[in-house]
Amino acid sequence: MATSRELIVEADGGSRGNPGPAGYGAVVLDPVTGETLAERAEFIGVATNNVAEYKGLVAGLTAARELFPEATVHVRMDSKLVVEQMSGRWKIKHPDMKPLAAAAARVFPPGRVRYEWIPRERNKHADRLANEAMDAGRRGEQWSPAASTAALNPTADLAAARKAAGDATAGAARARAALAGARPEPEGLFAPDAARAALATAAEADREAARSAAPEATGDFEAEAGREAPTGHAARAAGAAPGAPMAPAATGAAAPTSAPAAAAAQAPAPAAAATTAPAPAPAGSGPAASAAAATAPATAPVGSGPAASAPAAATAPATAPAAPAAPAPQSAAPVSQGWSGPDMGAPATFVLLRHGETALTPEKRFSGSGGGDPELSPAGRRQAEAVAASLAARGTIQEIVSSPLTRCRQTAEAVAARLGLDVRIENGLRETDFGAWEGLTFAEVRERYKDDLDAWLASPKAAPTGGGESFATVARRVSATRDRLTAAYAGRTVLLVTHVTPIKTLVRLALGAPPESLFRMELSAASISAVAYYADGNASVRLLNDTSHLR
Repeated sequence: MATSRELIVEADGGSRGNPGPAGYGAVVLDPVTGETLAERAEFIGVATNNVAEYKGLVAGLTAARELFPEATVHVRMDSKLVVEQMSGRWKIKHPDMKPLAAAAARVFPPGRVRYEWIPRERNKHADRLANEAMDAGRRGEQWSPAASTAALNPTADLAAARKAAGDATAGAARARAALAGARPEPEGLFAPDAARAALATAAEADREAARSAAPEATGDFEAEAGREAPTGHAARAAGAAPGAPMAPAATGAAAPTSAPAAAAAQAPAPAAAATTAPAPAPAGSGPAASAAAATAPATAPVGSGPAASAPAAATAPATAPAAPAAPAPQSAAPVSQGWSGPDMGAPATFVLLRHGETALTPEKRFSGSGGGDPELSPAGRRQAEAVAASLAARGTIQEIVSSPLTRCRQTAEAVAARLGLDVRIENGLRETDFGAWEGLTFAEVRERYKDDLDAWLASPKAAPTGGGESFATVARRVSATRDRLTAAYAGRTVLLVTHVTPIKTLVRLALGAPPESLFRMELSAASISAVAYYADGNASVRLLNDTSHLR
């Protein structure tokens, strides 16, 4: 006989393409013991994320009613859209969702179901079921509960993610070990076939590590990445000259409110630094260009960023008096000028390649790591081959590291085939999780989530609707990844195949530009940018958005 009791239903849905091949997952849990009472998953063909989420909700509620028809149900989902609509706070406008919402409302009488939004990392069980269903559909099958591994231990998941991807603390420890002469452990760089298993939990590990290292975001991302003590790349900047001030790149600055072209300009550098900075490398010089080419010092423009912290800047006093007419005594140590300070050796040069186009790229849809995982389109595959031919002709790439998402792996594999190199996977290079905005255009987000979009545009701490990642979170993740890779690949030229936000973030941090500069950079599909990182912590932006190989 049915017993009146409370049940928890967690549901999720996904679409690889939005719309694209879609599936849902739902689980019924005992609220006291956490025991799994029922699981449901199904591949539903081509559909949108939201349709799949609603179908998962209906399936979860139906499973709960089959177990205990008189139960009260606590629904938990990471879809803010579904939670708000089913709670009656948002109107349901889309014609595909109205009948599904009505079907969900009919499963239990009114008042017996309550809804709660939860972050994506707390909805893993249902998310795994949805992905299992989509994977089965790709094989031409339907999901089978006998083959499911969705009900995994969350504590073990987190430990495995940390072991595979590495957290900020472990990355910093490896950087320090490398600086001390030890060979860094290859954590965070693992084979492509292990990437998908770790991707679902890597975001949680990154967020927890970021919260531990920087419990309160300030917008000063470089400082946040090493607030407890300078580590990794920041440690080299702090340790290059004891007592020297940090490079301006680590301080950030507010953007002026004038034309966009002036928005990335920084506050004036200290006088001593501004007069000793070298001329910047010419645009398009490519990753193979050597810093030694800039031998004649020149006056740096306002906002020269890391170049203003050349070795001489760290040693010249800020209030040095004018030089006397007579020669200095022989016993006085000469002041270093420009790049004539200690030889920093060959930098770690990151050639930053944005992946080729997917079906979503020409439509300018949000496509991050929180929705589907689209493949390269035919145009994207042609772009990948073109950039592979160009990089093979240059002959400077020594290693290839890629985001785990399919579009990057396919682009990286095209290059690797030309160069005869292996591809290593780094979870920290994945794109931002855009939450409920995944698959939508900017105009669609503006129409549906105007307040959330305005907040996101106004503050790097604001996350997209539905528990996506803020730019502050992404910057901490990318900073830790940069530190790990610069330690592992000191003196080498490495191709990083990644996405818009990680590339723009690396460039922004190298320049010491403010967060809003992310919106003022153009980054085309299959474009090449380059940043070099020196042993003293300085960075040099060598190239941005080069698409000459696509013409």
